[in-house]
Amino acid sequence: MTTRDEPAWAKRGGPVTRAARRLPEGSLPSWAWIRPQALAAIRDGSRVLVQDYAATGGPPAYRPLGGAVDHGELAEDAAVREIREELGADITDLRLLGVLENIYSNDEKDWHEIVFMFEARFVDASLEAADRLVGVEGDGDRIEAVWLDVSEPLDARLYPPGLLELLRARPAAVAADD
Repeated sequence: MTTRDEPAWAKRGGPVTRAARRLPEGSLPSWAWIRPQALAAIRDGSRVLVQDYAATGGPPAYRPLGGAVDHGELAEDAAVREIREELGADITDLRLLGVLENIYSNDEKDWHEIVFMFEARFVDASLEAADRLVGVEGDGDRIEAVWLDVSEPLDARLYPPGLLELLRARPAAVAADD
């Protein structure tokens, strides 16, 4: 089977094994449609680097960068790999911020994600000075990432649901630890 012949679910980076790629679309068990994701909220104070979907023709929405956890890969390693693949940059100081669940419909399909949400910083701190970073998704689609100040009201939705609350609670948690 060539890449072009793969069903849509295989192209999306879901939990697909070599054997599952040969199955006809719709023949996977329901649990296989739950996709583990690892996202990295790269932080600079109250700013978080997020993908700006509207900048590349999508709906007005934001989401931290990252993607699917591959079979046999730890979520933390997936977050590091995804940022390296998408932006060509390395991150450090990863800390699990929380685990979120996201159930939504897109492309006339229902999706279910378990999102390991990490916070991190760039190894190269000079990247924090850029207003906008441009990268590439694994499928070749262009990514534009911007710094979003989560202490201010947002002009579009931030995904996954519950992330804004996690990000806003984090500074309070740090202060409580001091």
